[in-house]
Amino acid sequence: MTQTVRLTAAQAMVKWLSVQMTPEGERFVEGAWGIFGHGNVAGLGEALHAAGDDFPTWRGQNEQTMAHTAIAYAKAHKRRRVQAVTSSIGPGATNMVTAAALAHVNRLPVLFIPGDVFANRRPDPVLQQIEDFDDGTVSANDCFRPVSRYFDRITRPEQLLTALPRALRTMTDPANCGPVTLSFCQDVQAEAYDYPVAFFEPRTWHIRRPEPDARELQEVTDLIKAAKNPVLLCGGGVIYSGAEETLAAFATKHGIPVIETQAGKSALAQSHEMNFGASGVDGSAAANALSVDADLVIGVGTRFQDFTTGSWALFQNPARKLVSVNVHGYDADKHGAVAVVGDAKVVLTALSEKLGNHRADAFDAQSRLDWLAAVDRHCADRKGGAGYRPLDAEVIGAVQRTSDTSTVAMCAAGTMPGALKLLWQPSQGGYHMEYGFSCMGYEIAGAMGLKLAQPERDVVCFVGDGSYMMANSELATAVMRRVPFTVVLTDNRGYGCINRLQMHTGNERFNNLYADCNIEVQPEIDYVAHAASMGAHAVKADSIADLEAKIVEAKFRDIPTVIVIDTDPMQGPGEAGGGFWWDVAVPEVAQSEKLQQARAAYEAAMADQNLVN
Repeated sequence: MTQTVRLTAAQAMVKWLSVQMTPEGERFVEGAWGIFGHGNVAGLGEALHAAGDDFPTWRGQNEQTMAHTAIAYAKAHKRRRVQAVTSSIGPGATNMVTAAALAHVNRLPVLFIPGDVFANRRPDPVLQQIEDFDDGTVSANDCFRPVSRYFDRITRPEQLLTALPRALRTMTDPANCGPVTLSFCQDVQAEAYDYPVAFFEPRTWHIRRPEPDARELQEVTDLIKAAKNPVLLCGGGVIYSGAEETLAAFATKHGIPVIETQAGKSALAQSHEMNFGASGVDGSAAANALSVDADLVIGVGTRFQDFTTGSWALFQNPARKLVSVNVHGYDADKHGAVAVVGDAKVVLTALSEKLGNHRADAFDAQSRLDWLAAVDRHCADRKGGAGYRPLDAEVIGAVQRTSDTSTVAMCAAGTMPGALKLLWQPSQGGYHMEYGFSCMGYEIAGAMGLKLAQPERDVVCFVGDGSYMMANSELATAVMRRVPFTVVLTDNRGYGCINRLQMHTGNERFNNLYADCNIEVQPEIDYVAHAASMGAHAVKADSIADLEAKIVEAKFRDIPTVIVIDTDPMQGPGEAGGGFWWDVAVPEVAQSEKLQQARAAYEAAMADQNLVN
């Protein structure tokens, strides 16, 4: 006879999650972020409280940003540990949809547990319920369907017996990894069921390493041997595979230079002789020169985003062939690439064995040194006088000069992602960027998640005033939990990055910088006072030298430090960049000569796109 234990569905969920383990003996789902409301406070809230330290719960300030914290935590753990996030029904749930989309785009695991309407429909419609006039099964949580890798609605307690293992299987699958949503009907949370005791036995979840197909491996081996100017494009899959050292050894042995995506940056330290820096729109002159001439581009763990490829105008060599090494066939087959479906570490190891002592032709190593020298010049302190507003490059230079091998630069949106991808010179693992979704407001919450995952790291969060205004409330959570990190808040009085893009595409300055908005009074926002009001140590830096000093001081605090510095909104990365095109559509019909010229330039650039092999 099967031995059972009677538990509510919520109690069963928490008990089961608390015994899902990593090979290292840690909980795979470390705990849950929660904001309680009707829909999760009575059922799941009771179960979480009873679990205590066996499955801890932390309170956030906003459903979206506490989910961002969980996502950053998973990213910092290379997808090998995750956190859950629970909310009430209605607005609490839909606040998390943006975060779910962010996790989906970036292939990052997080467990969303939004409360849902009554499965029994007795109080229908319940407070905050979205009613579909034509479909009685729809709730607000159906918004999660397109942005979840696995979605399930728990309408009976026994459904957890299948739903929970499927959720963990998705989050631990290297190919299908991403966000999981278990929409938990609030009455079902409180319903009891006799669960098999064996269901709650601890289970260890292993991340598989798919082996490549022999034919695919041979085809790519032959392509590499035949190539004159190959280049390795390093994506985030290299990091998630733990293939950093394997990539370095492969590149060095076979003489193939490495260029980086946003997600792949810092797989190799910038000091590594084979690392030529960022690729694409925000790429280095050295990397983009290699890319233009490349007759073979070997993408490893990348989804070939438009910034990486210069909207497919970067790889211009008419003889260019594309190889894609990826754990998922969807990414491996993009743009007619020769696909190798498999784990990055396994594939690179196997390719190296098949290549033997083969080395590619010599490449221009000096271009890398020239570019790094240009970066140092561009990031130097210009020592401007009174009224001078530093460039973002100077701010990056100040942080760089105070950094060491423990420093991680992190960001998400605005000017800094492109500038950091180009200018930041990380040690291995010293870069954390959310640029798949480029979500404004990820930064503060993400910095907290990163620091929670890697407490030994010195986390420096770059955030513009625009992104800070979008979402800053988890700063208070970090203060309460004593999670220290440094926020460098660059105040350029608006959305400087998009303002420059607006001007570059032939448009007039409009609705981006505060000075160009339809307002009655120009704002004077005291970011120092605002951050201090949440308990952070907040200061204003009057110069680049002052910024450097304040960054050093921040390293010794046990709470977040926010350092505000005014910056110039009109200057981009500048001379150190490769300056490659990005496909941003320009109006085909326009009255101004400036727009007409921009359209002509746009059409000329489109003609250079190399969309297929």
